[in-house]
Amino acid sequence: MKNNYSQYRAMMAIARASFRSIMRSPSAVVFTLLFPLIFILVFGFINGGGIRLDVALAGESDLKNPVFDSIASMQGIHLVPGLTKAEINHNLQKGDIDAIINIQKRLADNTISYNVEVTTNMASREKGIIIRSMLEHLVDKANLRAAAMEKPMVVLSSKEIQVREYKTIDFILPGQLGFSLLSSGVFGTAFVFFNLRQTLVIKRFFATPIRKPFIVMGEAISRLVFALLGAAFLILVGYFAFGFTLIHGFATFATMLFLSALGLIVFMGFGFVVSGIAKSESTIPPLANIVTLPQFLLSGTFFGIENFPEWLQPICKVLPLTYLNNAMRLVAFEGAGLSDILVPLAIISAWGIFIYALAVKFFRWE
Repeated sequence: MKNNYSQYRAMMAIARASFRSIMRSPSAVVFTLLFPLIFILVFGFINGGGIRLDVALAGESDLKNPVFDSIASMQGIHLVPGLTKAEINHNLQKGDIDAIINIQKRLADNTISYNVEVTTNMASREKGIIIRSMLEHLVDKANLRAAAMEKPMVVLSSKEIQVREYKTIDFILPGQLGFSLLSSGVFGTAFVFFNLRQTLVIKRFFATPIRKPFIVMGEAISRLVFALLGAAFLILVGYFAFGFTLIHGFATFATMLFLSALGLIVFMGFGFVVSGIAKSESTIPPLANIVTLPQFLLSGTFFGIENFPEWLQPICKVLPLTYLNNAMRLVAFEGAGLSDILVPLAIISAWGIFIYALAVKFFRWE
């Protein structure tokens, strides 16, 4: 009779029972669906935010002149340093910067003049108008001071390029999706396995022929299915309600679900570690928050990690959620395929290997 026992059927029975228990859990629904959905709705309706004028200077610009000094001292304009020409053009098209300014010095007939060219994009048209207006005001003041000259001291020209709009929802939704997977993987796994051990359910499993790996896989499958349904729901709400960008349609959607599955598997490893370390159910929340809260705050969930102080950014760049968020944004908006995000995938996978090694060390069945 024992030889006819199906490990697969037993595993799927555990998965179905676990899935039903997840669906009946208010906390699972809140962290996986409701909490991220509220943030997506809020930021979707905001559709923007405060005015921040990020401007890059073309690499060939003349920076040793009074025109540059005046632009640099303008309130509201933030000069973005340290970018190559390719990075500047890429960031302008993506909407990470709002304009490129090129200042060129001219000498003719012993008269010095400056040509200022500003390039903006249609996705940031309102900001482009503000930047051009500020520069026009600067040029008018400079030319009034040089009224005695035959030609203006400063000549302003502008152009606008056509790009896709990078909306707030394009940044926020991947971050909220990543946080949802992190919360579900850590809190859900930690509480479930601690309770199974505490209520002696796992001990009763030992009386059956099912092997340990199939118990874990059964629980993992149920959580994975639930999380992927939640991820699909959030992506579709963002896409149909707020125009979230899925640049290659279904292919992009499927790639995001693959990343969601990978992220959840890694985050479940953190949950296994927490459940193994926890001495009582009351110690699970603080231990889980030690894992989730820093990643929620420092992994680019609400804003880019470049907004943090430079000393803090290396810490941000170590966290697995940072790479999951960035990979999802690259896939959704820029159309990156799996071959284009090998570095984030490798770092996330390395975290998975490390955390499951710890899980094996700390995990207890009884």
